[in-house]
Amino acid sequence: MKSDRLVAILLMLQRRKQVTAAEVAQELEVSERTARRDLDALGMAGIPIYSIQGRSGGWRLLGGGRTDLSGLTEREARALFLVAGPAASADAAGPELRAALRKLVRALPESFRTQAEAAASSVIVDSKPWGARDTVKPSPRFLDVLQDAVIQGVQAQLGYIDSSGKESERIVHPLGLVAKGARWYLVAHTEMGRRTFRLDRITSVSLGNDPVQRSKEFDLATSWRELTDEAERHRNAVEVHATCDPEGLSFLQVAVGDNLQIGPAAHDGRIPVVIHAPSEYGIAGHLAGLVEWLEITAPQGVCNHLAEIGAALTGRYAKRVSTDTAAIPNGA
Repeated sequence: MKSDRLVAILLMLQRRKQVTAAEVAQELEVSERTARRDLDALGMAGIPIYSIQGRSGGWRLLGGGRTDLSGLTEREARALFLVAGPAASADAAGPELRAALRKLVRALPESFRTQAEAAASSVIVDSKPWGARDTVKPSPRFLDVLQDAVIQGVQAQLGYIDSSGKESERIVHPLGLVAKGARWYLVAHTEMGRRTFRLDRITSVSLGNDPVQRSKEFDLATSWRELTDEAERHRNAVEVHATCDPEGLSFLQVAVGDNLQIGPAAHDGRIPVVIHAPSEYGIAGHLAGLVEWLEITAPQGVCNHLAEIGAALTGRYAKRVSTDTAAIPNGA
């Protein structure tokens, strides 16, 4: 990961008076072009790094590369950890990156450490989307101010629209931010316990001065894993077995997205499928329009709901169809 390399480069600059792009490339096993881009990225992130041209040139850290990182300002230290933190908190991150961040925190001036550590743990990235594939979306409107709330450890008042469309005002204790697929979520403590809030449903944010109530044992990555495990159990509460005509498979894939498992085609060409859903009634309504191609074999509750939906549709529209048919002239 790029953030992994940026931390490693900064530590190299701490150990040595000067480094070249070739030395960085050799140590990190990347091309010299990539090494130069990473060195430039450190400067663009606000790290006080500069280059010396010529045969004996290279890259140096302002302040002579002192191990206490006194050349960094508080905002620069925070900027570095905002870059490196999501990579360190991801499940795929190795122990080397976490160890590098711990060493870097110890090297920071005492007054910088609290916000640097908070910045590193304020965001995690979960690249797997929910169910159907998300489309790419721009960064949500209140991302920066909520990240400030997490880092500063202050409560926030949110204007929020829930999944039913109801708008409310609520006081929350921001604990961290998560990017899952193309969506952003705020993990927060509320009077009802730990909750998540979709950032694209937040209509307003006002930061207060009261401190956040945060357990010393709280870990954002662990908390998010528990939340997603519970959400997945709810989403997969019902397992629907069915067979699908090949002509309808693409429509089924669009309808249920990644909640679909496809088996090998049978001798008659029909394809066995398994669909995961949170409720029998909900998935029956979702699949009712695919009846031309899809035959549900289990559970019986979904079949019953489909029959009820069919009867309701027939009761509402059968007379209208008969009337419309009778109005068509003979031979038309």
